[in-house]
Amino acid sequence: MVVTMALLHPFNRTARTTRALQPLDGAPLPADDEVLLDAPDDRLGHALVAAARGEHGPAAALLAGTRGSADWEMRDRNARRLAAFARSRPEWLQRWTAADPHDPDLLLVRAQLEVDRAWDSPARAELLREVSPLITAAARGDDRDPVPWRIALDHARGTRAGHKYFGELWEAALRRAPHHYGCHVAALRYLSESWQGSHSECFDFADLAAQDALPDSLIQALPSRAALACLTDGDGSGSGSVPRARLHAAADRAIALSARFPVADPWPSPIRNKLMYVLFRLERWQEALTEAHRIGPCATSFPWDRLSDDPLAHFLRVRGEIRARAAGAPPPSGHPRSERGGRAASGDH
Repeated sequence: MVVTMALLHPFNRTARTTRALQPLDGAPLPADDEVLLDAPDDRLGHALVAAARGEHGPAAALLAGTRGSADWEMRDRNARRLAAFARSRPEWLQRWTAADPHDPDLLLVRAQLEVDRAWDSPARAELLREVSPLITAAARGDDRDPVPWRIALDHARGTRAGHKYFGELWEAALRRAPHHYGCHVAALRYLSESWQGSHSECFDFADLAAQDALPDSLIQALPSRAALACLTDGDGSGSGSVPRARLHAAADRAIALSARFPVADPWPSPIRNKLMYVLFRLERWQEALTEAHRIGPCATSFPWDRLSDDPLAHFLRVRGEIRARAAGAPPPSGHPRSERGGRAASGDH
């Protein structure tokens, strides 16, 4: 495919001092009632509390700060969380729109919000096409910013755009941030659908990206994302055409990345939650338990909301089985892979 060659992009290798490893302190796992789902960090938490009061200032300042410092990964995550909050509490966003309709940070949140809304509709493709001008406006707000291009990549997948067009968007995203994790995840999802679930090709893309990324880049976790798809696709019973050794290698990469961050840190929690499930499915009990300790109280909706209608409860059930199996106890009845017949839902766009 033409898009394959465009996406298997030769990344630049550079050196960087890595974070010191963070040893576990041997403390017990947090009690079930201490675990929180999608707990924000302090700055995002402050912005969400203010938004609940109808105030947009802290959210605007938060996103302006990420744009000023070119912290594109944090910008992407905050834009997603703010857009999700605006779906149920839109007053603050409406006030922001009235006050400064051309603010590039506002345009970014609005573009994400409208893509999210359209994605859940039976008329997804038609509604997404109507969002195109808003995504274009967000991209023009700051030409350095790759996040609107990540939104554009998701948008292209939702409208079933052709490979040539998607490849052009991908190249534009790479010019702005060659190692942006969100854009790589968007490309991985597109490739998965383009190849009708051919996981081997998706692994090729993820492995190449990880090999050429810096050791502390979130892209090191991209192969484990491909592994998660393998383990939850179809009937969820196995890896299909992907050798088991490749799944283990993907988990090893993500373990090395996770070890670079502090325990119970909200920032790497999305990576760690996915990794814990992959290790659980690979029956690597001790390493899965280590990730449960590193997660601490920071559970995330994904991947658990793709496996159950009660993601926090499912996280706790899997964590409980990991703890029991790591201690040598027999497996409990009702293996908690998924409450949807083993198959993860496909709604995570």
